[in-house]
Amino acid sequence: MVGIKDIEQLIEKIAEVEYLQFLVIVIGTLIVSKIVHSALLRYAKKISEKAEREIRAEILNVIIGPLYLFIIFIGLYLGLRSLSELEEYYKWMDRIIFIISALLIALVFSRILLVFTSRWLRVEKKFEKTPQLINKIIALLVYLIAFLIILDHFDIAISPLVAAFGIAGLAIALALQSTLSNLFAGLNIISDRPVDVGDFIELEGGLTGYVEDIGWRSTRIRTLPNTLVTIPNSKLAESIITNHSKPVPEMSVVVQCGVAYDSDLTKVEKVTIEVATEIQKTVPGALKTFEPFIRYHTFGDSNINFSIILRIEKPVDRFLVVHEFMKALKARYDKEGIEISWPIRKLYQIK
Repeated sequence: MVGIKDIEQLIEKIAEVEYLQFLVIVIGTLIVSKIVHSALLRYAKKISEKAEREIRAEILNVIIGPLYLFIIFIGLYLGLRSLSELEEYYKWMDRIIFIISALLIALVFSRILLVFTSRWLRVEKKFEKTPQLINKIIALLVYLIAFLIILDHFDIAISPLVAAFGIAGLAIALALQSTLSNLFAGLNIISDRPVDVGDFIELEGGLTGYVEDIGWRSTRIRTLPNTLVTIPNSKLAESIITNHSKPVPEMSVVVQCGVAYDSDLTKVEKVTIEVATEIQKTVPGALKTFEPFIRYHTFGDSNINFSIILRIEKPVDRFLVVHEFMKALKARYDKEGIEISWPIRKLYQIK
């Protein structure tokens, strides 16, 4: 006859087996997740070396982390489900694993969308950064959809929440008019694309620099001294912007000069073009295939003035190119005896 002690011993043995099974499942899951994680990382690194598979590598890189976490959560869930002592909590476990799965899927989906958006907005290979405003809007929409799916799964009515959000949204919109103005101005800048992230721009107040990021409230511009200037999107959208990176980053540089009235202008032109040509071919940042030229334009007070036209690869290259050109031109003029006169006034005394 089976006694109470026998039943208790049987239950203890079953419990021991269950705990052992739980440990096996959890440890096995950790091992499998680590193997999958390492294998995917190696595969992503391998295919990233081929240009035609670059986007596949990017997508793989963004899903490796969430997949690793998903495998661990599934293993932990299965391990806990194997414990009969937790049977009364199975329903809550199912709910939690559904919520975690929905959020991880939303994370993966938003990251994949960001990969495609980044490639769509890419202007040049060196400027691959997507505006943070786009990133945040995509992530917000994806997580909002995931949130609604979770509510629907648990049979929670969505209509009252939508109505409540609508009323709350109206109140927030009235209270945050300035913020929303900047938000929509940022969306306008991104859609109309007067500037892109990475462009070198100049504003009407004289501020110049690279567009570092377009956020939900402001745009950040990194100046040449490496300082960060933050401008509200609404002000930037209304400003007059000179974009030196469009339609192409190449641009001409005009250097003003003048020579004395007794100079041989043909010789001046020949010497100046020789110096400019040498600068174009040797100085980093100068466009090697461009042929510089000069144009006389003004009879000044002391000099005959003219412009020298050079061409550079990027807007910031003008500083070095002009610097080297002025040094070389001054040295060559001194050697050739060409004079750049300082201001002179002749005074006549009437007796």
